[in-house]
Amino acid sequence: MKMTPKLLKWLLNIYPPYLGAGVKISHISEDWKELNVSMSLRWYNRNFVGTQFGGSLYSMVDPHLMLLLMQLLGREYIVWDKAAEIDFIKPGKSKVHSVISISDEVLAEIRQNTANGEKYFPNFIVEIKDEQDVLVASVKKTIYVRKKQSEPR
Repeated sequence: MKMTPKLLKWLLNIYPPYLGAGVKISHISEDWKELNVSMSLRWYNRNFVGTQFGGSLYSMVDPHLMLLLMQLLGREYIVWDKAAEIDFIKPGKSKVHSVISISDEVLAEIRQNTANGEKYFPNFIVEIKDEQDVLVASVKKTIYVRKKQSEPR
């Protein structure tokens, strides 16, 4: 079965850790370049002081860049999450959301830097905002990308 944006959205929305955290994927573009994700503040995902749990804030944006890049670059590339860093700006006291996108320029840069089989580590900044579009957290993601070597004949 070929992966489609609609199928991936459905799979992510029934993924048990996301169900438990209240994470919801609302949109994945047909060209695989954008994903919209949100998380409502519920009794089961609040921390001790009643705000969004930091681990849930990170998990709501965690795998998406890797998953989108895997689709955009295709099977001839190895794509992994390499590193992440989260900066908590202010407490999340309401529903939070994020738009994760990958531009044509970034894709061209990745292809150029991996053309000869080299490893490349592009960095992305993903912003998590509240219902008033105020920044709650900023996540820096580093992705490992390498073009697979040709099989010897």
